[in-house]
Amino acid sequence: MRWLPRSLSSRLVILFVGGLILAQVVSLSILLQDRGEFLARASGMQSVMRVIDIAQLLDSSDAAERERIIRVLRSPQLRIGLHATAPQPKTGEVESSPQEAVFVSMLRHKLGRDREIWVNIRARSPENLRAAPGIEHGARRARPEGRGVSTVGSPALIAHVKLLDGVWLSVDSTLEPQAVSWPYRALVSALVLLLAVIGLAWYGVRWVTRPLKTFAQAAERLGENIDRAPLPEKGPTEVVSAARALNEMQARLSKYLSDRTRILTAMSHDLKTPITRMRLRAELLEHEVTQAKFKQDLAELESMVSGTLDYMRGVQDGEPLASIDVNLLLKSLQSDSLELGHVVHLVGHAEDDLVCRPQSLKRCLANLIENAVKYGQIAHVQLTDSEAMLQVVIEDEGPGVPVSELGMLFEPFYRVESSRSRDTGGTGLGLSIARSIAVLHGGTLRAENTEHRGLRLTLNLPRTSG
Repeated sequence: MRWLPRSLSSRLVILFVGGLILAQVVSLSILLQDRGEFLARASGMQSVMRVIDIAQLLDSSDAAERERIIRVLRSPQLRIGLHATAPQPKTGEVESSPQEAVFVSMLRHKLGRDREIWVNIRARSPENLRAAPGIEHGARRARPEGRGVSTVGSPALIAHVKLLDGVWLSVDSTLEPQAVSWPYRALVSALVLLLAVIGLAWYGVRWVTRPLKTFAQAAERLGENIDRAPLPEKGPTEVVSAARALNEMQARLSKYLSDRTRILTAMSHDLKTPITRMRLRAELLEHEVTQAKFKQDLAELESMVSGTLDYMRGVQDGEPLASIDVNLLLKSLQSDSLELGHVVHLVGHAEDDLVCRPQSLKRCLANLIENAVKYGQIAHVQLTDSEAMLQVVIEDEGPGVPVSELGMLFEPFYRVESSRSRDTGGTGLGLSIARSIAVLHGGTLRAENTEHRGLRLTLNLPRTSG
């Protein structure tokens, strides 16, 4: 379901509002149905009472009086006729619905249980009007007045009642049109309720999920700065428990990294002393070849110790944030590489200064450029700036790295033997340190082979680095 939003608050709002709309639609449908049935029955009750009044009035009148009564009562919505014989029901009129049975029961209750009565409810049609009940046995047909009023298509109650003298009374009464009207007030009330619940649901869900968003951001920034301020332990009970657990984990991780850094620093100090003594003793060796081998081994050992400390500083760095010009920083690194005989090409320009940890970022970029010129001879640096992200892409012209080993490039002390050898120097910590610094700035460092040959390293640094 790709159309669903990804945030929890939006999904909860959609769930609540969707459920409310469904419930409102079902409730409104039931309301309209019940209201329609009620109004139809109420309208039918009025027509039934009209039939009762007409039958009782005609029962107590003679033929001449009946004609005058019918002339006074007739209208386009009320058509009355008298028959000497029982009218023959048309096809479908003998089938009695529950509502028709109720009307017959009411008529017999008021007019007498022994009365012959039958009732039919149907829609008016031109054929019904032409075959409308008339007045027989000497009385002229009652013509409906009000020709401008059309009742075709309107529901009508057709009642046939046998009067006390044996004459059949036929009444065609149009049901009130409000039986099928819309309850606009109910619709407006449902709309107001829906809008109110949507507003409350949106505010309530965002209020409830805000601590979760804060918790997620804190967990994400934990990898950038292990010494950040603890997460406030407030909000719902579940969020408070999660925040407390995150703070405890942060404290344990910080203590672990601090202890590891102190141990390695102490080891470095202890190792440098014997390394210095061995270097002095190597100077006393008379055999030049042996002396050179000793110096090379000692330099490699000292480089490993320094590289390990640099890696630890990259993971846990207390350097404050500052704003620097990345263009000047890259040009400075280019000049340093040119002095060492390395070729570095710069393309692109940063529009604004970058808020970062200057020395750490310099070490990161220096390691990436050094890696490119060491194993690919030439480094191509492309700088792309945007409002949200600063991207630095560094490509070399070396043999590249096997695809299966790309994911291992940033592991500490890892070296790709097919393209890296001990003759080139290095401890396998340069890229690891660079990635740690990138993560410290909230960025990413990605490695991939170029389309032709060589390795491409892409450093993404957010403008809101922290």
